[in-house]
Order: sequence, then structure tokens, then C-alpha cells
Amino acid sequence: MTPPTVQRGIMTRKLAFLFAVAGGVAVGNLYWAQPLLALIARDLHASTETAGLLVTLTQVGYAVGVLLVVPLGDVLDRRRLIPVMMLCCAAALAACALAPTFGVLLGAITLLGLTTVSGQILAPLAGDLADDDHRGSVVGTVVSGILTGILASRTVSGLVADAAGWRAVFAFAGVAAVVFAALLYRAIPPLAPKTRMAYPTLIASVGKVVVRERTARWTMVLGATGFGVFTMFWTALTFLLSAEPFHYSVTVIGLFGLAGLAGAVAAQRAGRLHDRGRSLPATGVAWALALAAFVVAAFAGHSVVLVLVAVVVLDIGVQALNILNQLRMFALSPAARSRLNTAFVTGNFVGGSIGSAAATLLWSAGGWTAVTVAGMTACTFALLVWAAGRRGPLVVPAASR
Repeated sequence: MTPPTVQRGIMTRKLAFLFAVAGGVAVGNLYWAQPLLALIARDLHASTETAGLLVTLTQVGYAVGVLLVVPLGDVLDRRRLIPVMMLCCAAALAACALAPTFGVLLGAITLLGLTTVSGQILAPLAGDLADDDHRGSVVGTVVSGILTGILASRTVSGLVADAAGWRAVFAFAGVAAVVFAALLYRAIPPLAPKTRMAYPTLIASVGKVVVRERTARWTMVLGATGFGVFTMFWTALTFLLSAEPFHYSVTVIGLFGLAGLAGAVAAQRAGRLHDRGRSLPATGVAWALALAAFVVAAFAGHSVVLVLVAVVVLDIGVQALNILNQLRMFALSPAARSRLNTAFVTGNFVGGSIGSAAATLLWSAGGWTAVTVAGMTACTFALLVWAAGRRGPLVVPAASR
């Protein structure tokens, strides 16, 4: 019996919404610990600086998971692959909730990063199921859900931790993962693999497509830099808000994530700009916004208003960048979207791991000032890369121009 082929153009609003929420729940797992670093450190007798490893190792695990698991979306039935990965993620969340020591928690949270890759399988699947004229809008909706999960996870984490302790946060997320595994198994249509190849060949082909496509390499540099400054900012912000002069609780720190939800709206708008062929100029504008955010943040060490302004502007810029970069990658090869997404997201989370580690080092060396200067430097570098790529012999898919 011949397996069914991918059915394009069947992405409904209801299915896109489910993908968005499920992706947000999945990717939000990477950030539960971020506003809880000081609380976890006290409970498990670790220093605040050491607690920063929780964020770093989650992202390292995630980058490895994206590299080794997400390419399977091109060769396996995603109706089965996605729920299986969500159930594996639920098991890792349970291990985090039950971890008796800080060392065990570090191991469990690394496994959590490794298994929480469902959102990055859902995004290219949404691109496959959408028609050509609305692909940017559909993928933008799904990615906006993922971004909302990243930001809302900090708020939910703080609220749940204040009410029931930090372990309850991971237990709650584990139950949610099981629920969405069941919902997605029922909602995703049966899908045939887009190609057939041995696993080693599949993984090797990720590197080959990056070597072959200059646009992919250029986009990956911009993506990794953007996610690096984003993670550096949010990791350091936890240290800033829990110290003098703010001394905010984990609940209040978590609420700052709500200010960044404007970035989710920006992702949807950026998807529409891609559909209209304005990807490249919009990318430059987004980087200019990120640079402006760090300039504002440099003066925000004693002003919660300026902190909020920096949060909103940075999230609008970085989240718009993320969807524009991702759509540009998808346009390179419809048959290899999962592998292209693998390359893109792996690069992003390598950048994110560097960013979170840099935040801890910069905070120890020079506090908030050192963090904001590093952010401005990185954004200036990205603007130069964007300008050089746009003016050079860069081949960009027609839908992305």
C-alpha cells in the first residue's frame, strides 16, 4: 500500500492555532528555569552564577536535539514523530521535578533540551501544509505561538513557583506535554515521508545544504547572532531584577515576559512582509530596533520603565528577525525544510548557549553595563553582515526579496 503524500493547502485556522499553542508549550520548556535561577540555587545549595548553567545546558541539549532529531521530519511520518518526542519530553520534565540534587537537575534539564524539539518539527510541517500564497502568514502564526510560549513560560513559571514551588513548574509542564501529544496525534493528517535515506546520510545532508547555499550561511549568522543577544539579555535581566535596586520576586520577574509578547505580533506581521517580497529590508529594520533596545537598556539600570521599553523593542526586533530568517531558509528547498530548519535552529541555539554563558561572565565582570555594551556590539556586527550580504552576490529566493 502506497503511503499518503503531503497534502498542501489543507492548513486551517484551527489546525494552525493548535500548532501554535503546542509549539509554544514545547519550546517554553527551555525557559521554565530562567526566572527561577536564584530560587533553585538557594534550594539546591548552588551559587547564582552556577545556576546560570541550567539555561546554558538546556540550550546545548536543545541544539543537539534539533541537529539529531528534527531532520527526521523529512524521512518519517510526523504524525507519529511529534507525539513521541512530546512524550519523551514529559519524561524529562518529570526527572527535573524529582531531581534531588543540583547535579541531577543539570543532567535532567539537558535531556529536557534534547527532547523538547517538537515545535521545530511543527514549523516546517506548517509550511508543507500551507499553500504558497499564505505560507509566510501560516508559518508566522505558528512561530508567533512558539515565541509566545518562550515569553509566557517565564510568567507562568514565576506564578506557579511562588504558589507551589519550583518543582511544580516542571510537573505542570509534563502534564501539558502529554495532553498535547494526544491532541496532535488526532489532528495531524497521515503523512508520507518526503524522502528516503539512511540516517547517517540524512544528518550529513544538513551540512551539505549549508555548504551549497550561501544564503543559508548568511541567514544562519544573522539568526545565531540574534538569538545570542536575545538570550544574553533575558538571562542577565533575571540577575538585574533580583538584585539592587529592584529586589523583585520570581513572580514579578516572570511578569516581565508579558511585555515581550509584542514580539509575537511582530512575527505574524513579518510573515506577511515575507509573502509580499519585503524580507530583506525588513531584516535591516529589525536589526536597527535590536540595537536601539540595547542603547535604551544601557540607561535602564535604575529605571523599570526603561527596562520595559528595552524588553518590548528588543522582542519586536528579534522575533521579526527570527521569522524572516526562518522563512528565507524554507524557501531554499521545499523538499528539505526540516533539514534547513535543523541547520537554522541549531545555529540559533549555539548562539543562544553562547549568549547565556556570556551573560553570566559579563555580569560577573561588569554587571548590566557590560551586558548592554556587548549587546550593542553584537547588533552592530549583525547590521554590517546584513549590509554586506545584501550588497554582495547573495542569491535570495524570489519570495524573500
